[in-house]
Amino acid sequence: MSKSYKDNLPITATKLMEELERYRKGSVSRRHFLGVTGLGTAMAVLSSAVPGLAPRKSYAYGDLGDRLVFSTWPNYHNPVNVEEFTEATGVNVQINAFGSNEEMLAKLQAGATGWDVFVPTNYTISNYVELGLIQELDLSKMPNYDAGAQNPLFAGPATVNGKVYAVPKNWGTTGFVLNSNEIKSGPKSWKDFFEVTMAEGSGHTIVHDYQLTTIGAALCALGYSFNSIDEKELAEAEKVLIDAKPHLFAITSDYQPGMRSGDAWMSICWNGDGLQLNTDLPEMQYVIATDGGEIWSDFYAIPTEAPHLEAAYAFVNFLLDPYVQVREFASHGYASGDSRVSAMLPADTANNKILFPAVELMNGLEFGAAQTLTDPGRAELIARFKSA
Repeated sequence: MSKSYKDNLPITATKLMEELERYRKGSVSRRHFLGVTGLGTAMAVLSSAVPGLAPRKSYAYGDLGDRLVFSTWPNYHNPVNVEEFTEATGVNVQINAFGSNEEMLAKLQAGATGWDVFVPTNYTISNYVELGLIQELDLSKMPNYDAGAQNPLFAGPATVNGKVYAVPKNWGTTGFVLNSNEIKSGPKSWKDFFEVTMAEGSGHTIVHDYQLTTIGAALCALGYSFNSIDEKELAEAEKVLIDAKPHLFAITSDYQPGMRSGDAWMSICWNGDGLQLNTDLPEMQYVIATDGGEIWSDFYAIPTEAPHLEAAYAFVNFLLDPYVQVREFASHGYASGDSRVSAMLPADTANNKILFPAVELMNGLEFGAAQTLTDPGRAELIARFKSA
């Protein structure tokens, strides 16, 4: 069969992102993905969109063993990159998905996790250092890391007492996503979010299985700090959550399935997931609440007892390659604080309101505070809420 003119045209950047998303979800096979795009074609598209994007370097790997355990967040990695690392090194990557930093901390404190690399959020790193659960990094084993290319706003928490314990992955915001075909009232704040949950969104709202964001949202709805540990303020936030609970569809940090199926109409949401949902379903609208919320940065870190240390370094170094980071972005939609990556993205990325909200909204956001990770008041509140 002869090919048409359209068949011979290079794949567009939009089509590439669509195919990456389909592959990530398992909707198409790897053979299909490579047939439609090809890694070389994908590189050509990105290069044409961003002049100066050079092919990725080849690295010589020694004997790294055949296994690596990677603990991270849902919907947060491009499977093409993970498969390419395995093909290059022979190291099979086992990915564990977690819904909260508290869950990650509890697993590490329990010991014998077998984890080699994990993805903590900014406010947790000092706690990990104090508890001896995270090791100082040997940056000479990560030649792809360029400290000078990092935005210090997002990279700063990785350095504790002058030592570097993690390297930046991505940054983003925490707001909420709504199905505008179902939620007509146009909520703009966390106060609106909880009011809608108990009205037109009753039975169709998701909150995270994660104290920082769920309690934080309730605190913001009351006009308090996202990070408050004040007993009186937490008691008021608990009432907001307990009142809302009978109206919830689910309490989960893996909320995309519910939103995509149409069973859920509104959810607390990280902006990259908001971008993924909006790309596939334009009626999914991501909202940065006018009464506050979270700005965050995530990192790659290596636990103190990592059993496959050389493989861990090789894997993190691979993921820090700017080209690999661009492919990560194409899959999950979370921004990088690495200026090398920003320079490779299409120019219109900077105008994306989900990635980069209006300044007045960003000014109302807070980074998570270290005290929230281990505060007993917040831990007890979320436990009561989930068991109520």
